[in-house]
Amino acid sequence: MLRPYFILLSSLNNIPSSRRVIPSERVRKLYNKGELIMNTNLQTATLAGGCFWCLEAVFDEVKGVHSVESGYSGGMKVDPSYREVCTGTTGHAEAVQVTFDPQVVSYKDILNVFFAIHDPTTLNRQGADVGSQYRSAIFYHNDEQKQMAEELIKELNDQHIWDHPIVTEVSRINGFYRAEDYHQEYFAKNPYQPYCQAVVAPKVAKFRKHHLDMLKKQAA
Repeated sequence: MLRPYFILLSSLNNIPSSRRVIPSERVRKLYNKGELIMNTNLQTATLAGGCFWCLEAVFDEVKGVHSVESGYSGGMKVDPSYREVCTGTTGHAEAVQVTFDPQVVSYKDILNVFFAIHDPTTLNRQGADVGSQYRSAIFYHNDEQKQMAEELIKELNDQHIWDHPIVTEVSRINGFYRAEDYHQEYFAKNPYQPYCQAVVAPKVAKFRKHHLDMLKKQAA
């Protein structure tokens, strides 16, 4: 399902540094209220579960999460565009890269939220969004993340929470390409856009209702 596309007037020969893969081992430099924060203890989770607008909107509200970027992962094409990914021929999935503080929220907590806000039992689709670009996937950054993901999937399957088994792909990350600027914080900037109203908003509301203890504290 091709959501509204805006033509970008950038040169295809110059890949912006802001769209290149960001290694999880690198010192994270994050801006919070205009002040630069350097934290080497932050970790990264890279997840795909349908439209990245949905995942980004929810993880933005999880306490301990420092940043969420929408992008593309899992394919071989370098720096794909949104329109290319939507064809389903690049091998990439719409994904988010979540940078979080493990002293506040664990990787397993991140995965539990991930499984709670999408259907991991439908192959290459989420609702009306159909294609390999909408597949459910966990792109692990190290062996520990891989083990935790596989153990949680087994645990959830054993609980028979869904009528069908989980088909979430678990693969080592081979790159993450930041999506075009207009995709970043899309729900926050376009809450009344029809797709956001019909698909994104209900997922955010579900998370708020069932995971109140994981919500970031709102400013008074």
